[in-house]
Amino acid sequence: MTTSMPTAPFTEPAPAQRLARAAAALSAHGFTVEILDDAATARTRIKDLIPDGAGVLTGASETLRLSGIEEDINASGRYQAIRPRVLAMDRTAQADDIRRLGAAPDVIVGSVHAVTETGSLVIASGSGSQLPGYAGGAARAIWVVGAQKVVPDLDTALRRVEDHCLPLETARTQAAHGWPSAVNRLLVLNAEPRPGRGTVLLLREAIGF
Repeated sequence: MTTSMPTAPFTEPAPAQRLARAAAALSAHGFTVEILDDAATARTRIKDLIPDGAGVLTGASETLRLSGIEEDINASGRYQAIRPRVLAMDRTAQADDIRRLGAAPDVIVGSVHAVTETGSLVIASGSGSQLPGYAGGAARAIWVVGAQKVVPDLDTALRRVEDHCLPLETARTQAAHGWPSAVNRLLVLNAEPRPGRGTVLLLREAIGF
């Protein structure tokens, strides 16, 4: 069966049938998938999914920032928020402690750069700091994914990373830090072998890069 490309380059929300194909493929590969209407619904759902007092790391994500999920986790006081703790630490003297904290949280919450209709998640990173938790270090992983990130296959996903996400992230890092971003590390999750570990909240609306 041939799948159609997005009507606009990587920005238009995928229609219902493509979301359903991606959700079915992810489910067949061991991920827990929920299709939700919008980011506001995901924001509420996250609170149900994470127990109070859990050690939670938020990955760098425009989706989390724009939805308010990042602030809910890091500033609410409901959780042992890891990112604020890491940001307050000395990057040189406490480098090993920072690395360990980020590698194995109770829960990691973030997004992805693409999800394929064949059931894979694709995450690019400049530093790689969030990838150990996503790959298996965190006891649980939750990804909030806008509908515009659904693509037919892995080749298209990689093109989305390079042609769409990287220029946007470079503009962000240039403004914030004065340097460009880069795809230094790339994680592809083709399946989740631990039942119940990985949850994808797939939205019907577009949000994030």
